[in-house]
Amino acid sequence: MLKNPFVRDHLDEAVYNLANVACKCHGVSGSCSLKTCWLQLADFRRVGEFLKEKYDSAAAMRISRRGKLELVNNRFNPPTSDDLVYIDPSPDYCLRNETTGSLGTQGRLCNKTSEGMDGCELMCCGRGYDQFKTYKHERCHCKFHWCCYVKCKRCTSLVDQFVCK
Repeated sequence: MLKNPFVRDHLDEAVYNLANVACKCHGVSGSCSLKTCWLQLADFRRVGEFLKEKYDSAAAMRISRRGKLELVNNRFNPPTSDDLVYIDPSPDYCLRNETTGSLGTQGRLCNKTSEGMDGCELMCCGRGYDQFKTYKHERCHCKFHWCCYVKCKRCTSLVDQFVCK
């Protein structure tokens, strides 16, 4: 969706508008006889949320017979100069696709209790998941010995794992 240089320049401008002016005073006892200011990029999370919001609300477009962009669905308002638009939909990364290089999510381990990207609900794309038990081996009961090494035992436990259908 960002292959168009106009879109990239427009996004650069939008991110630039999120920047803040930061200043620092110099002088005897904080007198601020000299002030240095610079443009500071907004917090990474804020920029990411902004771009994600733009991506999620992007307008689907098509090229008309006259070579102009027109909305795919006329029920929506026409996009403004601040909106993102796209002609080709994004690939479905839930499914394996050799063309895009997507491996899909079938067979991937997921976290049943997480609501994040690694959670089974999101990662498995609504297809569900299977549960199986496996042995987990890890270092445990570690002790520091003077001087200078750590000695651990190896613990094995039976744990539940979840994998996307």
